[in-house]
Amino acid sequence: MDRIRIRGGKPIDGRIVIGGAKNAALPLLTASLLTDETLVLTNLPRLADITTLTHLLVQHGVSVTMNGAEAGEERGHVLELSARRIASTTAPYDLVRKMRASILVLGPLLARCGEARVSLPGGCAIGPRPVDLHLKGMERLGATVELRQGYIHASAPKGLVGSEVVFPIVSVGATENLMMAATLAEGETTLVNAAREPEIVDLARCLAAMGAEIDGAGSDRIRIRGVKRLRGTRHRVIPDRIETGTYMMAAAITGGAVELLGAEHEAVAAVARALEGAGVEVSETPRGIHVRRRNGRLTGVDVMTEPFPGFPTDLQAQMMAAMATADGAAMITETIFENRFMHVPELCRMGANINVHGASAMVRGVPKLTGAPVMATDPRASVSLVLAGLAAEGETVVNRVYHLDRGYEQLEEKLAACGADIERLVGD
Repeated sequence: MDRIRIRGGKPIDGRIVIGGAKNAALPLLTASLLTDETLVLTNLPRLADITTLTHLLVQHGVSVTMNGAEAGEERGHVLELSARRIASTTAPYDLVRKMRASILVLGPLLARCGEARVSLPGGCAIGPRPVDLHLKGMERLGATVELRQGYIHASAPKGLVGSEVVFPIVSVGATENLMMAATLAEGETTLVNAAREPEIVDLARCLAAMGAEIDGAGSDRIRIRGVKRLRGTRHRVIPDRIETGTYMMAAAITGGAVELLGAEHEAVAAVARALEGAGVEVSETPRGIHVRRRNGRLTGVDVMTEPFPGFPTDLQAQMMAAMATADGAAMITETIFENRFMHVPELCRMGANINVHGASAMVRGVPKLTGAPVMATDPRASVSLVLAGLAAEGETVVNRVYHLDRGYEQLEEKLAACGADIERLVGD
């Protein structure tokens, strides 16, 4: 099994190209099931999660063609997806268990075929993320939904019918699934208390280019008027705001300076505010954003994760790593997922002073961290250990890095190009 070795203490300095957003790409891939024409997605990141979902789509009957990369420094990969005929409406356990985002095939399959049989999803262990919001939403659109032998059985033989769906809590995945299902439903659907993330807006933009009628994406109330069919289109995936935020933290924790090419400041505004309070300069450039730590140590700042436009839960672990060497204390509060502090014991192995109290962690900054062997538990927790290793004295070895490969493309190469002493140790 591969590991990553880091010899810390070197500020990173240079330019990093931000790839396409994984969390935007995954629902966009499943949108290919909504049409019998070809959907072309550009600026796709090459990640394990993208590969996993692509394999799932292939068994549904989607023809997938990789057309290499676009021209230009800031371009990602190009994928053509054609679902002329749905070969199977079953999403099997062996594929779905690897990634929770596989649940996103439910809405498109149900809308287009009138039925779907989807295994209850698996994925990383960061607390319960129930699918009941997806299922209750589909029932509001007229589907019959049952759980049998670990599978979701959903049917709407006469088609879905538009309705008002009120989410009791904000859910990005449920918003995406219902939005896709509603594009082919009869009549109008209103999603109330909908997620507002940039990835939602990106999906709505692609669906609109395919012929869907959608208003309000980016607000907490989205209206979808169903159409008879959708067509193919070409769509470019937005830059990854989580990758952007991660490299912003890397500059902060190492005392370095980086220009993040292709990054969008508005998408990481909450992160920028938190880092600026900690002593980091964040400025827009013609090609992205520039991040530089001011003189001296970081200053401890409190952070609470919230749905967009708040501070992202997917950057909580990285912020905790940055605060581990700050001057003073920082309270990190997680409001989105339970059990998302599994990186804390690993950071403490490196000398961090962190105490967890329920949904909050008190981080008391220490003068320095010390390298140690550590273990990754999910994509964001694992990259927080990489960040800590960049700042630590001595050698850090991060084990179980397949989690990193789910969320970060060419992490070692991008950091090494900016002066980090980091390499992948290929396992047996």
